[in-house]
Amino acid sequence: MKYANANDVLPEELLSVIQKYYQGGYLYIPKENQYEVTQQTDYKIELEKRNQYIYLKHLEGRTNGQLGNIYHLSESSIRRIILNEKVRYQKMKEIIEQILSLWGIESRQLLQIYPSAWEINHDYVIKVYDNKKQLERNIKISEILLDCNIPVAKTILTRTGEKYVEHKNIYFLMSKKLQGSNISDIKNKTMAWEMGCAIAQLHMAFVQCEREVEFWDNSLLEEMKGWVRENLTNNEWSILDEEEYSKAVKLLEDVYDYLPKQLIHRDVHFGNFLFFEGHLSGYIDFDLSQRNIRIFDVCYFLAGLLAEETDDAFTRKEWLENAKSVIGGYESIIRLSEKEKKSIPCVMECIEILFVAYFIGMKDTKHANDAYRVFRFIQNCESDIKNTI
Repeated sequence: MKYANANDVLPEELLSVIQKYYQGGYLYIPKENQYEVTQQTDYKIELEKRNQYIYLKHLEGRTNGQLGNIYHLSESSIRRIILNEKVRYQKMKEIIEQILSLWGIESRQLLQIYPSAWEINHDYVIKVYDNKKQLERNIKISEILLDCNIPVAKTILTRTGEKYVEHKNIYFLMSKKLQGSNISDIKNKTMAWEMGCAIAQLHMAFVQCEREVEFWDNSLLEEMKGWVRENLTNNEWSILDEEEYSKAVKLLEDVYDYLPKQLIHRDVHFGNFLFFEGHLSGYIDFDLSQRNIRIFDVCYFLAGLLAEETDDAFTRKEWLENAKSVIGGYESIIRLSEKEKKSIPCVMECIEILFVAYFIGMKDTKHANDAYRVFRFIQNCESDIKNTI
């Protein structure tokens, strides 16, 4: 460990403050844990998205009681979230209306369509960021994907040729609205095949992105052995048994070094993939993109189907048929290794354990139990999944 004289490395005013608490000895200053910082950022992003989704469903006419049932929150919590989002909505609407002229656009209709995204006059979408680095990375991703003929939104430059606008430490990106909409019939096996193809096409293009843009190198295994275990331990394994956790992590650890790693989307669900007339028409939302095991995206999507809030939930047979279609679509473009195929149940289980730990950390016992329910479903289907794919 290298020691340094504080007089040489710290500003005088900061040194003066430190000397009020400690003088005349060695003081160890640990490095910032970038992994923990990134995890906290991911938590914040996902919680904000949840609250924004609640508000959008409120605008669609859902009652507080219905929203409480969907998100497993009390009606008073739903009211508080909606009130906070209304204030945010109005403030952001006023800002966007003020800055549209920078693109030479006169607003005739401004509609929030997605968390942090607004539709302008049915032709454009403006997305709001509070992280400049993330915004610039996403712009670069989109430019590379467009060069690879991948359908993503094209950035609209301002009248002065800028790619985005900064206003009071908030950043605004204007893009052309993509054609298409989200899939509503999640049981359609043809669309399941198309989703598999869409994930594979994106993965192929992501390989090019990795050559030109630096990304956070994450590890599902390290997450499982790190903050996931910590959250479960702090909760005294009240939802998930430690033996179940250890078994899943051991299976993942045995194969992890053999699983291909690359840039992935990290948030693959029907809401982030647009389709028009039965075919993929666009990808959106690269906020959580990172390097990780390749099959994470496929497994995340398949497990997510079981967690969909719907009155017409999948039966075991229906889900297995859809899983087969998704894998078939993916493999029509990218072949999965045998180890990847055999690891799919284990990776899905670990993803659900991750969500159990995540919701425990958020003090959301209802959603933690829901994730555990999906974990047990997958666990009971292990042999059927392997035989199906």
